Parts: sequence; structure tokens; C-alpha cells
Amino acid sequence: MSGMIALPVVLSLLVLVSSDQGLRVTTESAEYCAALSHRVTLLRITSDAASALAEEGRRLCATGHVRSGIAKLRRALRASRQAEARIAG
Repeated sequence: MSGMIALPVVLSLLVLVSSDQGLRVTTESAEYCAALSHRVTLLRITSDAASALAEEGRRLCATGHVRSGIAKLRRALRASRQAEARIAG
């Protein structure tokens, strides 16, 4: 039964694997929104779609919609990386 109690705790953590930064364990929090927003800011976003996703994510985080904001910021990061790969490749 103790394994059943730990399950919600494990499910509430979000595990991200990034090849350049190793393993990171995060929670869906305003602090993580800020960290993602900072990462997006460091990128030179050339895609209009990625830029729009980033702005929407920042707005959602700022208005307390953390989960939705994080999802948009992650999508912005992916879209930006895909755009860079198309340009480089």
C-alpha cells in the first residue's frame, strides 16, 4: 500500500531529459515558468510561430495559468529548435 501513496508524488514530478544539460527534475511552478521563459529569451527565435508561442506562454504564466504557460513555452523551444535545424540542414 505504501507504493500507492508514492505514486501521486512521482506523477506530480516532471522529468525532462536534455542532451546538453543532463537530467532535470522539475515541478510545474511559477519558478519553472520563469526558467523556461529565460531559456526562450536566450534563443534567437526566427520563427513567427515559436515567437507567438513564447509570448502566449509568458502571458499565461504571468496570469497564473502555469501548466498552460509551461506547455506553450516548451512548444516554443521545440519550434525554435526545429526552425534552426531546417536552416542549418
